[in-house]
Amino acid sequence: MKGRWIRGAAWAVVVFSVGLAVVLASRFGGDPNLVESPLLGKAAPVLELPALDGGGPIPLPAGNGTIVLVNFFASWCLECRLEHDDLVAIADGFAGTGVQVVQVAFQDSPADANRFLDELGRSENTLYLDDPDGLASIAFGVFGVPETYFIDGTGVVVGKIQGESNALLLGQTIDAIRRGEDPGQQIVGDVQTSPDE
Repeated sequence: MKGRWIRGAAWAVVVFSVGLAVVLASRFGGDPNLVESPLLGKAAPVLELPALDGGGPIPLPAGNGTIVLVNFFASWCLECRLEHDDLVAIADGFAGTGVQVVQVAFQDSPADANRFLDELGRSENTLYLDDPDGLASIAFGVFGVPETYFIDGTGVVVGKIQGESNALLLGQTIDAIRRGEDPGQQIVGDVQTSPDE
């Protein structure tokens, strides 16, 4: 009888230990960068930012029936360089269809961001904005670049892509929003938090 009780207690300890390990692994073993954006499902920040060319301030479009794609980029970000052609293609491909592409320089000087755009190309259908005080990146909760946010026609943030996107993924996300869906957060790659990474 006593031996049966000891074996039962031992099994209980094993089960408890395994359960505790699973809980700890799920709570503390995950990448902290993978936390869902608190902005999803909420109204987009109301911001006015200077244009990268020195003009402005320009209000961030939201809530006027237009789907807005807001991409945070930097000249020092490799993934930003790799996704840039796709952002230009999306801006040009969706021009005149109720979609506005906005690119915001993240922790970058206007001179460096403009050199980046001069080298890789610009779309006349994209708003290129500066974030000199970091207010936009703080308001959106940007952890690193590239990060892309989607605002629906009512001004609500309904999607986020973390990491290097591509034209197919961007287009599919826009189409989902047009169907009335909330695409949520998609993590497709790494982000850089500073030029030193």
